[in-house]
Amino acid sequence: MRFGDRQITSISDLLAQLTIDRQQTNDSPMWFRGQTNAAWNLQPKVLRGPNRPEWDIIGRFQQNATLLVERNPTSDFDWLFLIQHYGGPTRLLDWSESPLIALWFAIHDDNTEDQPAAVWCLLPTVLNQYANFRAEFDGSIPSFADSTLNSYSPTSLQQEKRSHLIPMAAIASRNNRRIQAQQGVFTISHRAEGSVDNLPQNYQSDHVWRYVIPADAKTTFKSQLKSLGFSKFQLFPELPHALDGV
Repeated sequence: MRFGDRQITSISDLLAQLTIDRQQTNDSPMWFRGQTNAAWNLQPKVLRGPNRPEWDIIGRFQQNATLLVERNPTSDFDWLFLIQHYGGPTRLLDWSESPLIALWFAIHDDNTEDQPAAVWCLLPTVLNQYANFRAEFDGSIPSFADSTLNSYSPTSLQQEKRSHLIPMAAIASRNNRRIQAQQGVFTISHRAEGSVDNLPQNYQSDHVWRYVIPADAKTTFKSQLKSLGFSKFQLFPELPHALDGV
């Protein structure tokens, strides 16, 4: 990793570390992901479980979802986003442009309350350099409509079986309230080379690092985020959460 693990026990710790790290990375674009167990790798859900073909997952979802969605997806990636939105297994990994949003996700899970959590930091432009993306200007990050991502589409992976690429970072249309509220961005993996923090040996690992949150600091963070007006409704602006934080 680019930096060694740093422990944080308050939001002021988080801000102090971010200030240092932004200076040391020349204020490059930075993304954040909260994970409720610090031991977990940055691996998308489809690569964590049984080796189920992606085309089968998409086909089953399309079979049952087509009559339920308000607007039918128009591309392979749109189907992946929809499956991801409802918690299904995909090659996508959710990130946020906000460290506080990542922090909220890191500490809100009762099932891992006794485990250290982590806020991961990613330099998306560095990851994409390893994936041979040539940006037109500094800080440029491709969208999923960019032809650079064609090799990562479900159709491409189904049609050819030989290529093995590292994950890429990309932006997507924020076409629902949840992804807009969470300032969502994504990495997408390619076949088995799926862990964003563990690239093949011929690549460096200076695109990621993490801040570790001790289990006994989670209560403090929850209180501080509440004081800043963070509730589930801010991140999930939907009717079932309208009374959260009230």
